[in-house]
Amino acid sequence: MNTFQSRRVVVKVGTSTLTYDNGKVNLRNMEKLCKVLSDLHNSGKQIILVSSGAIGVGVGKLKLPERPTETRYKQALAAVGQCELMFLYDKFFGEYNNYVAQILLTKDIVLNEYSKQNVVNTFQTLLEMGIIPIVNENDTVAIDELIGANFGDNDNLSAIVADLVGADLLIILTDIDGLYETDPRKDPDAKRIRRVEHIDEHIREMAGGSGSNRGTGGMSTKITAAAAATSVGINTVVMAGDDPGKIYKLLEGEEIGTIFTAVEGTL
Repeated sequence: MNTFQSRRVVVKVGTSTLTYDNGKVNLRNMEKLCKVLSDLHNSGKQIILVSSGAIGVGVGKLKLPERPTETRYKQALAAVGQCELMFLYDKFFGEYNNYVAQILLTKDIVLNEYSKQNVVNTFQTLLEMGIIPIVNENDTVAIDELIGANFGDNDNLSAIVADLVGADLLIILTDIDGLYETDPRKDPDAKRIRRVEHIDEHIREMAGGSGSNRGTGGMSTKITAAAAATSVGINTVVMAGDDPGKIYKLLEGEEIGTIFTAVEGTL
């Protein structure tokens, strides 16, 4: 896979990358990410950012002791947190003279051919205008994801967005630097899998279960997203989000994280 040639890139960032354990925004990480993506945008690449974190940021902003379980509170926190997220993205990207636009999606919009085409048109126009779209699920009106039945989570959403915009590459930033044969949190000798040519049941079993307590996904949802993206010809990388600067190395050809190669015949 020659990631260096990728021109249209979707980057997905999760709650665990955007916030600290106490729920407050990790400003250093967020600013670094915006700087790297701005620089890549300036170099001529088209960047689409799929960002989780609305509920997590809402929890931190309102100084709640823990993430609520009741759907109506999650909806309210998503509304509060999404405002804060976009304020920060607008601020950080703006410091590097780049403009951003918010796109909130629900599954019914993507499943309807007419509204889906309108979404595609909006993405295309924003990219033509040199604007960076920032995408999230509309959790304030679409409760299915909150109870686990809509896009699944933003990993899956990022694969759908990558397909909608005809991306060359999907990068999923998370709190672990790729897929391991065993859980590296439990096994210090765990080996990272550098490249996956085919996602089968064995690969899915390695992915295990849920991720951090601040997000909704885990490695298994990232494998599902990678399977969806590679099946339509989009190379996918799962890598750690703690150092956004490593995206440069990835695009220069280094094997960062785990690379899932596009299925042959779909490019």
